[in-house]
Amino acid sequence: MNDEFIESVRTENSTALSRLGSSKALYAETDGNLEAEPVLQAAAIAEDAARETLEAWADDEPNTAAAELFADVANQEADHYETVADKIDNSPRAAENEQLPAIQLRLRDLESTIERAGGLVGRCLVAKKSKEQYTGYFVGDADPQTASVFRDLGGDVDGQLERAAELIDTVCETPADRDQAQVAATEAIQAAYDEYTQSLESMGVNPKPVC
Repeated sequence: MNDEFIESVRTENSTALSRLGSSKALYAETDGNLEAEPVLQAAAIAEDAARETLEAWADDEPNTAAAELFADVANQEADHYETVADKIDNSPRAAENEQLPAIQLRLRDLESTIERAGGLVGRCLVAKKSKEQYTGYFVGDADPQTASVFRDLGGDVDGQLERAAELIDTVCETPADRDQAQVAATEAIQAAYDEYTQSLESMGVNPKPVC
């Protein structure tokens, strides 16, 4: 059942996830500045913003199992931030950034446990694509050590996704509940995709072809 929900979300958002997994995604995330420092800064901001979101969820979540999961993932994201930040001279914080990642803004609007569980699935699917792009970038940049770091972070996201899907099974008692969770997952993915599209279009780049 866990895999069934994840695959349903993947299928519904196949185009968006495919493009978020393309090489253009990193170009969009760094505003076209594909140097190691901006790439690391973008990664650090994404990790820190996720931490902030999940800490806030954990603080006001009435469902014990959900609150524990959100807190665990928040702690893991804090570790991820520190891992990436150690590689940057001036480590950015999400709260100091002029514009938070759109996916995090959307996730922070979710209030029910079911929506948050679905939103976390969506966030993990997007994060997995990002980790793959970071890994590929540093492989191409002849920096296998940093590539390995992001490969390991991607492995952590796999674990987060599995636990988020297990939470879906716990809190979704009816088909309507699962539909609600899937809508939240899709909205999270689409927020990331809309930001990707808008960023590329602002630079005069066609966001549609996958490369």
